[in-house]
Amino acid sequence: MSRPRLLVIAFSPLRSDARVLRQVRLFRERYAVTTVGYGPAPDGVVAHVRIPDDIVAWHKDRRLLLLRRYQAAYDTAPVIRHLRPLLTPGSWDVVLADDVETVPLAMGLGARGVHVDLHEYATRQNEESWRWRWFVAPFNRWILRRWVTRADSVSTVGQALAAEYRRELGIEAEVVVNAAPYADRSPTPVGSPLRLVHSGLARRNRSLEVMLDGVRQARREVTLDLYLMPNDPSYLAELRRQARDLPQVRFHDPVPPEQLGDELARRDVGVFLLPPLTFNYRYTLPNKLFDFVQARLAVLVGPSPEMADLVRRHGLGVVTGDFTAESLATALDELTDDDVARFKAASHAVARHYSAEVQVQGWARAVDALAT
Repeated sequence: MSRPRLLVIAFSPLRSDARVLRQVRLFRERYAVTTVGYGPAPDGVVAHVRIPDDIVAWHKDRRLLLLRRYQAAYDTAPVIRHLRPLLTPGSWDVVLADDVETVPLAMGLGARGVHVDLHEYATRQNEESWRWRWFVAPFNRWILRRWVTRADSVSTVGQALAAEYRRELGIEAEVVVNAAPYADRSPTPVGSPLRLVHSGLARRNRSLEVMLDGVRQARREVTLDLYLMPNDPSYLAELRRQARDLPQVRFHDPVPPEQLGDELARRDVGVFLLPPLTFNYRYTLPNKLFDFVQARLAVLVGPSPEMADLVRRHGLGVVTGDFTAESLATALDELTDDDVARFKAASHAVARHYSAEVQVQGWARAVDALAT
């Protein structure tokens, strides 16, 4: 019997998009998976439609956006004009559309069903930028109201985002957190000095310099290893300059998702303080938190509600009083080796539950229901 045909669409580099890779891994054994996105094909797919690197997914006609002619703005976007001739309606049983801008395209492919996975709260994603609020937020709201509400099922990354989608737009979204694949490892002994680690994007609005200042102010002897994607090369260069007086801080090249766990597991404490500049930042529940758990690390986070709740509920680590360097330094100075060992053991205890294999079943239920 032939496998059902599943199309996964994401306007991102698929081989470095951890959430999309989890979708592909989940379905590639039972479905004939075709992917659409930037970069090479993920492993295990039967076909891949690669978006050329010189086509920028977010480019649209500003005049049409200002005139609120959103359908025309969408239809004339370079990425949509490129993809539509390459995607023949009726070729797939189910479409899994990642994030809002893939949804109108997905809904026109004549599939038996469309599942939408919303990685962010789409109308408030970069709300610190007036240009984004003026041009992009109304466009995303239009897609949500006109197209996402017509989808057969929806998922998102956290409870707060799901609640806001329900309140603002009446969209019922199941929560599938950004859990990493289960890793069969045990906690390592606490190091001396204490080994801190952070992995993620080098973006200016993430205020990563707070970690540098926190390490600078801490009395406790620590090291800090940073695995940063060079999203903003000038900002990354600034961080390197700011750390010149901090020999205990080391910058590393980013590593592929499948190698990151082993790198993190060589440390003791995963650190992430994200000032709540936007709605999405305030309610973030990111990949890295679950990466820290799979690495069997203690966790040190700022008082972001979703992260703080999970850390406190399972005793995984410490939540700082605020998002300042002073608060981070205080937390580090008060952290004992026994605390760190206990937190690492707590990560070990919940690693199976907060693994991709368990958490992605929300996608499996949704897509399987559409395919039958």
